[in-house]
Amino acid sequence: MYKRSSLYLAVAAAMALPASANASFFEDIEVNGFLKNETAVYLNDGQMTGEARSMLDDRHHGAGDIMKFENSARFFINGLIGDDASWHMDLNIVCDSAGVNSSYQCHESYTQNDWLRELYADVSVSDWNLRLGKQQVVWGTADGIKLLDIINPTDFREMAQNSMEDSRIPIWMINAERNIGETGNIQFIVSENRKNAIPGLNRDDDSKHPFIMKGVDSITGGVNGFLNVTPALASVAGSFNGAAFGGMFTGNLNFAGLLPFAGLTVDGFASTETIFGFPCPPTGCDGTQTPVPFGPGYIVLNNIAQNGLYTGDPNANNNKTNLMNVNGPQVTQVSWNPSNPKSAFEYMPNATFATFNTFTTMNANGTFSGATTSYKVDDPDYYKANAGLRYRGSLDNGLNFGLNYFYHYSANPEINLSWHDKVTGEELTVLRARAMDTGMTDPGGNPVFVPNPGDTLAANEVGNNAMTSLDAMPTILLVNKAGQFYGAFDPTTGMPNANGNGVNMRMTETRSRVHSIGGSLDYGTQFGSLPVVFRAELLYDKDEKQPVVDKRLLGIGDLTHALTMEDMDKFSYVIGVDITVLTNMLISGQFIQQNNLDFVDDKRTCTSQAGNTYDCSRYTGDFSTLHLTNGMNKGWENKEFYSLFLSKPFGESQLGRWNNIIMAEDGGGYWNRFDVEYSFTDEFIGSAELNFYWGDENTTFGQFKESSNAQIGLKYIWE
Repeated sequence: MYKRSSLYLAVAAAMALPASANASFFEDIEVNGFLKNETAVYLNDGQMTGEARSMLDDRHHGAGDIMKFENSARFFINGLIGDDASWHMDLNIVCDSAGVNSSYQCHESYTQNDWLRELYADVSVSDWNLRLGKQQVVWGTADGIKLLDIINPTDFREMAQNSMEDSRIPIWMINAERNIGETGNIQFIVSENRKNAIPGLNRDDDSKHPFIMKGVDSITGGVNGFLNVTPALASVAGSFNGAAFGGMFTGNLNFAGLLPFAGLTVDGFASTETIFGFPCPPTGCDGTQTPVPFGPGYIVLNNIAQNGLYTGDPNANNNKTNLMNVNGPQVTQVSWNPSNPKSAFEYMPNATFATFNTFTTMNANGTFSGATTSYKVDDPDYYKANAGLRYRGSLDNGLNFGLNYFYHYSANPEINLSWHDKVTGEELTVLRARAMDTGMTDPGGNPVFVPNPGDTLAANEVGNNAMTSLDAMPTILLVNKAGQFYGAFDPTTGMPNANGNGVNMRMTETRSRVHSIGGSLDYGTQFGSLPVVFRAELLYDKDEKQPVVDKRLLGIGDLTHALTMEDMDKFSYVIGVDITVLTNMLISGQFIQQNNLDFVDDKRTCTSQAGNTYDCSRYTGDFSTLHLTNGMNKGWENKEFYSLFLSKPFGESQLGRWNNIIMAEDGGGYWNRFDVEYSFTDEFIGSAELNFYWGDENTTFGQFKESSNAQIGLKYIWE
């Protein structure tokens, strides 16, 4: 049974008391609303982030294909509670038949498709005005971006295309305000904590949703998401363990599988000429050997990865996930370049083959299978309330100002990675064993390990933190509290592992407490006959989270330490100017800057076993665009946005209005929305909208260029 939060019950009880005391709650009710259809189509032929279901899947949408077909019936119901209070309900019965799954079709709680959007009562107690119930509270007024407007979470189903009012997610809260002096106002907020609705951030990955960000696709995407890439890597490891077990790499049966190959890395194998998996002689493979050479090792790697060891091998990837940089359907149509990685194996050049033993399990029938993954949502309980305080005032010279404080759970989820026993669920410890010591023990019978974890990965770092010895290529081992190791073969004995539980990489979605301190200013004046408003908003967030990528650890296969969430303090501000010219034409310009006060940027270069150099830096990843296909895109220490907004009424009696906003970002990403609305009669209103995205595909806006769209709408209003 669904358990209501304590805050919800308190608000509901407060709303019910006046109703039970006065039968007029159901009297003097007014109902109005509208019926609306919105239909959107794609403007471009293309393939969106997450749309492909395999590496060789070139299916895509075409210009004119339906992106949204949404029909809604909106009911606004208002009533009185005695002589001193009132209540309001907003019902939004909405369905989008073009939505990609249930979350983006009809009803879904705490999204913009929540059928009960608002339900609250307005009550006066002494000098306080109370609004109790499910509602929206607006603290910020910036165009196209939410800075101070953080009380309610946001539904990013349409990024920033739809209005703030529609994308804002109403939540249950106690909202208390009172005036102080002649110009002051103070407001207290106590609300339930809820998160932003972000397409793709779930186990189903929302494939084909038009606004999945690359950063989200890296988590759950069917092709590039670590939720799916990790088990695919482990399945390939299962095939290689079987191959090694059968003597593929040595010509002799090997009853320890991949375990003895602690001195052979992915790039060491991929960059070597091979004959059916066997290294070529020192003179090379000149075509005279028997059998005929396969060619470079990465061809063998890709062949086993995609096709397995035999027809119907369940470990075969079949080009479903981005394990190798595949350029076509033939096994030879693959490239290998750890210096410019585009695929999972290219990011792991110094991972030893013994590491892949850790991620596999030997089954009872002698076959091998790989690790699994799971996605767990561990949200804070809703009764752990957010709380906020705002003071607004004015000076005699006309300057208006506000001071805000909000103690809250971040609305942006964070994703933490950890290894667990597949059967018991116990969290496992990651150890890094020196490559040449794997399978060897000290006098006490314990494996010899490198310190774990930390930056002292090797004692012989030289130059720009370059690592050139085998000590820089440790094997990743997993161990439980009882001291049992995991993998098909036990690294302490070299024998088949008695612990056959296997491992699961868990992605845990959670949220942390954040202190948000902010303020706002606005001042209106005249320049000749032109009214001008200067405004500013600023916000300091303490203890937010940022994704940190460690490519050195990723390079050795230490996945759960290579992608981590770390504390970040952030300072952001908006400076805007609003001018009214001509006949009621508003021109509004903004400068926006976001400053990461804990930006990580440790530049490093590493060398692989085959002598290839690659970037192994540790840095803050970009929230929205970090992806396997763009080198795990680095974020910005200071990122700037610019916007220009125009709005003007038109037509007889100014029955219409057009608006245009253009936003540009550092890195070369752009978004432009033009919309127009016209009242044909008092009841019928038509609308049209164009959204263009363009620029660098690894920017927040540029990544959506294939989602540029045109939209028309028709609304019927009744009173």
